[in-house]
Amino acid sequence: MRRGFLALIVLASWACVPSAEVLAQAPAGPPPVPDGPRYVVTYLEVMPTQTAQAKKLVRQFRDATQREPGNLRAEALQRIGWPNQFVLLDAWKDPASAEGHGKAPTTSEFRDKVKAIQNAPLDERTHFPLAVASLPAKSSRSAVAAVTHVDVIPPQRENGTALTKQLAEDGRKDDGNLRFEAVVQTNRQNHFTVIELWRDRKAAEAHSMAAHTRAYREKLAPASGALYDERFYKALD
Repeated sequence: MRRGFLALIVLASWACVPSAEVLAQAPAGPPPVPDGPRYVVTYLEVMPTQTAQAKKLVRQFRDATQREPGNLRAEALQRIGWPNQFVLLDAWKDPASAEGHGKAPTTSEFRDKVKAIQNAPLDERTHFPLAVASLPAKSSRSAVAAVTHVDVIPPQRENGTALTKQLAEDGRKDDGNLRFEAVVQTNRQNHFTVIELWRDRKAAEAHSMAAHTRAYREKLAPASGALYDERFYKALD
């Protein structure tokens, strides 16, 4: 009886060992995160009654961030239709400067002040570039920004990367585009942020109806791991 029990344990352990065929079918892990610039996207939602105070804090923080060593760009945007929601877009020359910003006294002070008026915790995501152009972009009062979170399931990471990179390269050529960037989250390489700046809302809508944009959405859908989260913003002056 003891031998029979031991045989059952051995068989059970063999059943738990994946076959060579299963291992061969497993998706490759993500590559190492490259050095170079870092793009930080921070979402902020405050109590509607505190919108004016939040605008003041966000402007002050943006201006202070622009003066920090290694900063390439610091922008603050307010969501269209949801004025109590903001997004901060920072670009840094390297990981060290991005990390230094996260530990800076001005950053700690901003987080403390926002915590008292927030509806939800700050959502900060650090990225490396996938498809970006030059950082400067000529904006205007009529310009509209779109910030989209794209999430694909891990086995579709390579496919999602290729599709999103192509979207940025095609979108940059569309009429009225002022900036089109696709960046990859450092801690989840199957998550992307797409950052767009358009001359006006009409140009943004024309891009959404372009054949290449619709083809991207069609191909992306089967690989998606979450809702395609596109939000429109206006820059804070």
